[in-house]
Amino acid sequence: MSDKSSNFFKSIIEYVKGNRNFVISMAILAFMYFMFGFFSWLSSIYVPYFRIVCELNEFWAYFSSFAFAIAYLVVSIPAGFLLKKTGFKRGIMIGFFILATGAIIFVPAAMTRLYWVFLIGLFTMGTGMSILQTAANPYVTIVGPIDRTMQRMSICGTFNKFAGIVSPLIFGAIILKASDRELFSALPSMTEAARIVALDELAQRMMFPYAFLGVLLVGVGLFIRYSPLPEINTEAESKEVADSHGGKKYIVQFPYLVLGAVAMLMHIGTQAVAIDSIIRYGQDMGLNLMDARSFAPFVLTATMVGYLFGMTCIPRYVSQLNALKFSTVLGLFFSFCVLFMPGELMYKGSQISVSIWFLVLIGLPNALIFPGIWPLAIRNLGRFTKIGASLLVMGICGNGVFPLIYGRLVDLFGMRPSYWLLIPCFLYLIFYAFYGHKITSWTRK
Repeated sequence: MSDKSSNFFKSIIEYVKGNRNFVISMAILAFMYFMFGFFSWLSSIYVPYFRIVCELNEFWAYFSSFAFAIAYLVVSIPAGFLLKKTGFKRGIMIGFFILATGAIIFVPAAMTRLYWVFLIGLFTMGTGMSILQTAANPYVTIVGPIDRTMQRMSICGTFNKFAGIVSPLIFGAIILKASDRELFSALPSMTEAARIVALDELAQRMMFPYAFLGVLLVGVGLFIRYSPLPEINTEAESKEVADSHGGKKYIVQFPYLVLGAVAMLMHIGTQAVAIDSIIRYGQDMGLNLMDARSFAPFVLTATMVGYLFGMTCIPRYVSQLNALKFSTVLGLFFSFCVLFMPGELMYKGSQISVSIWFLVLIGLPNALIFPGIWPLAIRNLGRFTKIGASLLVMGICGNGVFPLIYGRLVDLFGMRPSYWLLIPCFLYLIFYAFYGHKITSWTRK
């Protein structure tokens, strides 16, 4: 081993020794974000999967995303109060237990092939995720310097999106078989009895994996509860922070937070539309499900490239704010390319529109929008931090709301024109990045 390599590893060891609590906290948080991604990004394959298994149209198929994500809207504020009562670590354990319950509900859902039971399971998992996200995101913000929040979120986000890449592949490997290509083609011509048998068998492949995940998640919850992850106190606030509130008593009196929550909704909406629709967009161009499913991991890979930039360049070369501004403008540019860029390329033996690759590229700027909004929206909240985090986490319901809107637009106008939905979202994000985060009062002074 060279002297340079030896010195490099020595410096890492010294850093770990000197920052033991921080390193342990980041390792646990990165693991949590991996678990978030594993469940959250399965929605990209749930939509086409449930569409086949439960024989649904486009609109109803997107309800699988909606049921999972609407829990963020319903549960996030109660999750904030739960965390105030239980503390972060005990609340995280409860969140994992609820997530495990949702996974186990998939077992009777798969046995009966009843779509509404699947939706209950997805809503329950979304409830657990809402509690976990409400706890984890403030941790990442508070555990280190505020000007490095985007860097820390990029590290955690890398684990999140890596899980998003592997989870559809694992799901596909376990649930789908190579012979399913012929099965999907033959379903329309089957007799009623044969089709029911085939679809029941396809649905029941989910039983063992989700039963296993349920048990695993209970273990993860217990591990986090008794791990060395430090408990953080957001109830205490410095005199400087208290004075900056100017006598504010309610969370809605912080405009930059409320506007940030709307920005989070818009951002999550653009991210969800890109990932949840891209497989169906590929199918619409003539690809079969087995080939089109590779596009969802492509979007997440582009997002990981964005996170890599955040880890290495922010704030050393680029400030968090400038990265956010550039990302929102780039997202708008790629959205227009999805709508208007002409041309076709060969992919897996089929001619597909080049526009799908710009849908993939939307993952690149989206990587830095979430970690850009979060510190701007939650800054100087003091004792309002938990409820403020809940308000921001509510925006994650965009994962379900926007794909549902998109699915309805597809039924009316077709897939490509429906991507106009992205344009107002990125325009609002540009507003928040350049101006909205500066607003500290609803009244002009």
